[in-house]
Amino acid sequence: MKDVQGMPGTTGGLVLRLCQLGFAAISLSVMATTSDFPSVTAFCYLVAAVSVQCVWSLSLAIVDVYALSVRRSLRNCKVVGFFTIGDGITSTLTFAAACASAGITVLIANDLNKCDVNHCKRFETATAMAFISWFAVSPSFLLNFWSLASR
Repeated sequence: MKDVQGMPGTTGGLVLRLCQLGFAAISLSVMATTSDFPSVTAFCYLVAAVSVQCVWSLSLAIVDVYALSVRRSLRNCKVVGFFTIGDGITSTLTFAAACASAGITVLIANDLNKCDVNHCKRFETATAMAFISWFAVSPSFLLNFWSLASR
């Protein structure tokens, strides 16, 4: 397998993992500090999805730091397959949760005009951070999947 930046065990891969972790953590913290998010199922799903994304990204960031510090290659077919499946699952969860939350946010803000009694700006911020986290997961998934397919 080629050594492509963004794959596991590379500096680009570590940067992508840290971006995923950062944006998912921001989304989680913004949503968790909102008092009325548990009343909407889509927002609960967003919290669950970005929590899983945080755990996954933190785990793989630790693995990337270890691989970079001991100069170990993580381009084994089984390892890349594991990362690909994990990235595929977490990216799908994060994207679905962000889409559902965006729909509810638009409903609250534009259709019901209830922003004065809700935390619309916080909901919008958490949803945007979840989308950005998904944008950071996508290159990791695509690079790993491409690496498996080109083998």
